[in-house]
Amino acid sequence: MAAVPPHRRGPKRNTRPGGLRRAARALLVLAAAVAVGAGVLAAPAHAEPTVDEIEAQIDKEWRKLEPTIEQYNKVRSELRVNRKKAADLEKKIEPLALEAELAMNRVGSLASRYYVNGPSQEISALLLNANPDTLGEQMALLDRLAAQERRQIDEVVRVRQKYDDRKRSLDALIASQTKQQTELAAKRKQIEADVKRLEASLPKTTVKTTNCPTINGVVSEAARIAIRTACAQIGKPYVFGTTGPNTFDCSGLTQYAYKAAGIYLTHFTGAQWNEGKAISRADARPGDLVFFFSDLHHVGLYLGNNQMVHAARAGKPVNVSSITTMPLAGFRRPG
Repeated sequence: MAAVPPHRRGPKRNTRPGGLRRAARALLVLAAAVAVGAGVLAAPAHAEPTVDEIEAQIDKEWRKLEPTIEQYNKVRSELRVNRKKAADLEKKIEPLALEAELAMNRVGSLASRYYVNGPSQEISALLLNANPDTLGEQMALLDRLAAQERRQIDEVVRVRQKYDDRKRSLDALIASQTKQQTELAAKRKQIEADVKRLEASLPKTTVKTTNCPTINGVVSEAARIAIRTACAQIGKPYVFGTTGPNTFDCSGLTQYAYKAAGIYLTHFTGAQWNEGKAISRADARPGDLVFFFSDLHHVGLYLGNNQMVHAARAGKPVNVSSITTMPLAGFRRPG
């Protein structure tokens, strides 16, 4: 077989193991980079919790806090009663202690006299000076006096022992309740701190609408929708018994606004009062319902800063006005 000339031979192949390993490593690095890049792109962005989610957490913490508060109140009330009982017993013990001390002093005085003078002199004097007819009576009198002294002392000691026993029981109960009160107060303090931390994390929202003032504050998604819906109705006439979309009465407007947010309210102010969560004026937020008059016959949608949007009355269209123009009954938070 003829040999192939050197310049006609094919290219020389690199079959060394090291070269293969380097090539494989480069491919792996490239694949890893692609995978990481894809992972970064595919990873969902971390979403901040919404107002509603934080509110749910606050409600959860509050459900733990409220029984603790009531238990704390119960223990504190019982402690107040038991401390008064202990003080009353102390007052009763004081005269008993004095009475026992006086009785013991009398006995001690007799004992000292007998010790110094001797009992025979007392008896001798009685025998020498007494009428024989009355001697027996006088001896019986002395005996009765001694027995009465003993009974008096025994009674005082018995009563004092009874009060001392009750005082010890009360003292033990007070010590136990004081400890329980301290533990409950610590537990309450921790949960309150958790609630405050959650409240501080509530996101502040800016709500801008065409007809209402710009709102800056904590506003839930449902409240935001209700506010925008109600504000869009400004200028529409008040008509008794209507719920929109062209005319409204007061509870018809609030029903219409929250219906847009997926929350159904009854077309009646009294029912809407009961369908929401009670909120203090200090804690009122934009979107809460604000009620007026003792019979709750008027309602508006609170916007914050003492402003509300409401269907005012016949002859006056839906508008923004101050909540200070009518007697305030309270706030409720739907949902």
